[in-house]
Amino acid sequence: MTTYVFPMLVFATIGLVAGILLTVCSKIFEVKVDERIDTISEILPQVNCGSCGFSGCSDYASAIVNNGADVNMCKPGGNDCAKKIASVMGKVATDVVPQVAVVLCNGDCNATKSKYIFQGVQSCKSANRFYNGSEVCTHGCLGFGDCEKVCSEGGIIIRDGLARIDKSKCIGCGKCTKACPNHLIVLRDIDKKVDVCCSSTDIGKIVRSTCSSGCIGCKLCEKKCPNEAIHVENNLARIDYDKCTACGICAEACPTKAIRLCDMVYN
Repeated sequence: MTTYVFPMLVFATIGLVAGILLTVCSKIFEVKVDERIDTISEILPQVNCGSCGFSGCSDYASAIVNNGADVNMCKPGGNDCAKKIASVMGKVATDVVPQVAVVLCNGDCNATKSKYIFQGVQSCKSANRFYNGSEVCTHGCLGFGDCEKVCSEGGIIIRDGLARIDKSKCIGCGKCTKACPNHLIVLRDIDKKVDVCCSSTDIGKIVRSTCSSGCIGCKLCEKKCPNEAIHVENNLARIDYDKCTACGICAEACPTKAIRLCDMVYN
């Protein structure tokens, strides 16, 4: 019997000593976590969209506490979120300007045509690998809904082959902007009402042959704008939102209606 007792005592003693050492080491080398990080992380919407410039809400919370990051960088959270975080940090939050996603394309199935039927994996990313998509216009929306699939708020639908943003649901997270292989979706301040819904830099003759709703670079908008807020660069009209007053004159002047006032729900 004694043959087994001694080894058992040795192992028990080793286990006890090891447990004590581990406990002591864990206390000595313990990394203190600021409780404010968890508090701020709970305040953030947990969309993990990266619009703040950090990989996720937890990383942003850590950056606020440890590195002094601004408390108003979360677009989806908005002013309420910024104020709550500022209260935790003992700071005063500046206003968060709400943003909304905009599809810079107006080429639905009534405006452009398909050059072939794509039968591969039904995604914009896959279709774009084959001759820049199945549409005649290679600059436009591919219509397979990669943006719709990543939107956690249900703020995007595909209608008539074109992505549409529901502004009442869009939180400005920017996930859709990263999902679009043609980079047609951008974020802009929600109070800016005018958009050039085209991304083609082709000359007018080519645009007319591929899409009836595209910008043809005619410069009528540029000539009519009383504030010099729109200019045609590289065959495409571009808006200077610092000067734009949303008067709508450019939208009225556009012969293809590529420019529009986005006051409707779906833009």
